[in-house]
Amino acid sequence: MAWRSLEQMDLRGKRVLTRVDLNVPVEGGRVTDATRIERIVPTVRAILAGGGMPILLAHFGRPKGRPEPSMSLRQVLPALEQALGQPVAFGENCVGPQAEAAVAAMKPGDVLVLENTRFHAEEEKNDPAFAAALARLGDVYCNDAFSAAHRAHASTEGIARLLPSCAGLLMAEELSALDRALGNPERPVVAIVGGSKVSTKLDLLGNLVEKVNHLVIGGGMANTFLFAQGYPVGHSLHEPDLAETARGILAKAEAAGCEIVLPRDLVVAKELVEGATESFASPHECPDDVMILDVGPQTVSYVDTLLRQARTLIWNGPVGAFETKPFDAGTHAIALKAADLTRAGGLVSVAGGGDTVAALNDAGVADDFTYVSSAGGAFLEWMEGKALPGVAALG
Repeated sequence: MAWRSLEQMDLRGKRVLTRVDLNVPVEGGRVTDATRIERIVPTVRAILAGGGMPILLAHFGRPKGRPEPSMSLRQVLPALEQALGQPVAFGENCVGPQAEAAVAAMKPGDVLVLENTRFHAEEEKNDPAFAAALARLGDVYCNDAFSAAHRAHASTEGIARLLPSCAGLLMAEELSALDRALGNPERPVVAIVGGSKVSTKLDLLGNLVEKVNHLVIGGGMANTFLFAQGYPVGHSLHEPDLAETARGILAKAEAAGCEIVLPRDLVVAKELVEGATESFASPHECPDDVMILDVGPQTVSYVDTLLRQARTLIWNGPVGAFETKPFDAGTHAIALKAADLTRAGGLVSVAGGGDTVAALNDAGVADDFTYVSSAGGAFLEWMEGKALPGVAALG
């Protein structure tokens, strides 16, 4: 991957249109989790330190191409001002006279947020005239929103074709971490892929079996693979119509020399509720009246062995129903082992995806991984081997 970095740009006296991720959870007009806001602070401060004037572009929610007061970016200003430690100006639109007036009023040291780009239907259509209207507001374009890089929208791709462009510090950090994990990794490489359905991750699995040495499959996905091999799965979540597809992935992995690791023992219960009575079963003895809800200690032990031998780990998706105790045990145990190995310097660990981040936070180890991606769809598409329009445009 080749892209220009923020450090390579001359920002002195320049208006820097900076695409960021401000799509944060809000309740009652207040930001309840400012993590994404905090992660853009280094880039904004770097632009200010370089003599530039940061003009922040972002979307919020899905307003369907028209103004929606409940999705105004104005409500994130207090959290952004707190994170930056300075006042932040607000433009009532992201294009047109109101945006132009807000930009014209800026002085060195100022930070400006323009209104939700998705208040305009042209944004998601990557309309050339809309991209040009955005571009007229700045001298330089900086993309610091990897989480939106899989979308070819006007503020993520179109504008990058019209101005000198670069990756922000967060974007560059993310791209470097991902390249280290899958583009040019130290081997052996272990990938852990979980989640509920094989159907949502077919491209991901197909790409990984040709890139990694060991692929651990957990969650509801693993049930489909067990079913495809003739194992009983009780009334567990699985996709019978994808059995042949699962067998094809197993064959592709074998041809590529990739070991697919399926659960060696199962945690089962009759219902998925907090504190349910759990029991253990082997894959070929799963009772008819239970659900498979987690991997057992034998599986965790084997994954631990693989991680001790590995140099790189990439993780997307929990291996059990971690939101409901006691079915978080397998995910937690593997996460703790990966964190220990990372802290000791023996493992490069990169994780991403909403459920994965939540699981690592739940286990208290997110800060111990080499890198945890805040992106969802972009992280998944990168793992699938797809080109990301917002990154390609920076080359």
